[in-house]
Amino acid sequence: MKLVILSFNLILCALFCSVQKQGIYSISSPDKNIQVTCTPGQATYNVSYKGEAILMDSKIGIVREDTDFSKDLKVIKVSSPRIVKDNYVMVNAKKKNISYTANQVTIATKTTSGDEMNIIFQVSNDGVAFRYEFPGHDGLIKKISSEATSFRFPEETRAWMQPKTEAQTGFEHTNPSYEAYYMMDIPVGTPSNSKNGWVYPALFKYKNAWMLITEAGLESNYCGTALQQLSAGAEYKINFPQAPEKIAGGTLNPESALPWKTPWRIIAVGDLKTIMESTLGTDLALPAVKMDASFIKPGKASWSWVLEKDEATIYPVQKKYIDYAADMKWQYCLIDANWDQTIGYDSVKILADYAKEKKVGLLLWYNSAGDWNTVKFTPRNKLLTHESRVKEFSRLQSMGIKGVKIDFFGGDGQSMIAYYHDILRDAADYHLLVNFHGATLPRGWQRSYPNFMTAEAVHGYEMITFGQDAANKAPGHSVMNAMVRNVFDPMDFTPMVLNKIPGIKRTTTAAFELATAITFLSGIQHYAETPVGMSTVPVFVKDFLRAVPNSWEDVKFIEGYPGQLYVVARKAGNKWYVAGINGEKLDKQLSLDLAFLKNKVGNVISSGNADDGYNSFDQKKISIPADGKIKVDLKKNDGFVAVFE
Repeated sequence: MKLVILSFNLILCALFCSVQKQGIYSISSPDKNIQVTCTPGQATYNVSYKGEAILMDSKIGIVREDTDFSKDLKVIKVSSPRIVKDNYVMVNAKKKNISYTANQVTIATKTTSGDEMNIIFQVSNDGVAFRYEFPGHDGLIKKISSEATSFRFPEETRAWMQPKTEAQTGFEHTNPSYEAYYMMDIPVGTPSNSKNGWVYPALFKYKNAWMLITEAGLESNYCGTALQQLSAGAEYKINFPQAPEKIAGGTLNPESALPWKTPWRIIAVGDLKTIMESTLGTDLALPAVKMDASFIKPGKASWSWVLEKDEATIYPVQKKYIDYAADMKWQYCLIDANWDQTIGYDSVKILADYAKEKKVGLLLWYNSAGDWNTVKFTPRNKLLTHESRVKEFSRLQSMGIKGVKIDFFGGDGQSMIAYYHDILRDAADYHLLVNFHGATLPRGWQRSYPNFMTAEAVHGYEMITFGQDAANKAPGHSVMNAMVRNVFDPMDFTPMVLNKIPGIKRTTTAAFELATAITFLSGIQHYAETPVGMSTVPVFVKDFLRAVPNSWEDVKFIEGYPGQLYVVARKAGNKWYVAGINGEKLDKQLSLDLAFLKNKVGNVISSGNADDGYNSFDQKKISIPADGKIKVDLKKNDGFVAVFE
């Protein structure tokens, strides 16, 4: 991270950090719209936005087994305020060239026993971040038993949150895997339906202010956290993982030698556009580790399993899907579970060679294995140690394999989080891209490990293929996940069926399905549609999917509301792609402000008239007037895409 630190004299006018009363400290965002006030002696902080309190007095602090840092904190000193700037590049995010500017203050405290803890605040124009730091070098392992951090909202606040499923429940004991439905527009204080609490990101609205809570900078020396099930008084507290969420014999709750920094607690703040365009989830992540980046190529993939299931994982079908990817000018083909039994390493090598001739790379599925799941699918037990990963990954590299999809992880305990990091580092050494399924939220790891392309952590398209209830919920669920789950981290929803789902009646129009190719962000986008289904759509739809960029340079939130509507514009090269999905069973006429595209002419793909748009398309030209305002008609559960240059 490149830090630009200006002297105190230069920033005195730009920053406000002072003792308002004895022991009370404030820090503002560069634009002065966000202000954080911290009272270390009471171990509290609060947040205001444009002069109005949006986060009431909430708790700060850590409880270590040896010392309680959540009460009776005495301030040793407060650092001179400074401006922190960072600039970085990503090929796996909503923007390519990203800049971050925040005002930073560090409050050094100590307990009555003399143990020290620093509280570091960084406030940017799009939100608040803070973390704890334990200085010192005594050589001893310190253990954290709980985190006192909380977020207390005004009672009138509304929330959009996803319950965290209980450990060791679900298919073959594979939960938690961040694959539940969001509870939408609920009163704060509503209990989660799971004792395991609520996952990140969690979205809140108070009056005209939106707030989104998540974490970043999660290293191998901490567990992944969530929010607790109960939130009396609209106060949400940090939740540590349940006991089974770890590797056998490994650590559950955080422990480390000193010095030690905890992950960032992030509260994105602003209007909905600010939240949707924010990059705080990667701004606060660790900078990219050093690796050869020549193999890191985002793209699109064909994938047989989601609609054709296990029986399709055989040589001739996978060869057909390689041909399909080549015809669609997609970069990858994913071969799913049990390939080692139904095809075998030697024949997969033959397929990889064939795919290379077609300019397609192969991706292979793996079971994360361990005692945390009872899934029988193979390969399993191949990645559990560094030595076994080196053996397997070197073999894959020699076969010409481009990446791995690793499934069925066991939760958020520290040892499990370390397992994710270890896999990503070892995979990079053998030029392998990584996709985590049945997994935790990435929390910005795609910045730290550029070979990390995507993660599931979503109730994705495969669930729609399992039951009509999921298909019925798909429109609002898709909008919700595009806006919240996908706000910072890549999401392998595996979208888009343009024709038929075996045994299921799709409730979305084909144009809605097509739009998810743009509204959903994933470093590798695995499309659910089959070669047969793709053969039923017009040539102009195929050509659109052939030309969809593999990565994006910029983003603009156009209009939307969680669970109801999402319209977004994404830029690649000299083209802007605009896409919208209607999450409600209501016809809508949208009035969109596309002033940044004024006087441009674009091509729009929308629903046709046949079967109410279920599997039909229409194409037309559209001109953006000088005022940038256009009308777009959407049917119930409908969508559209448009391309301008």
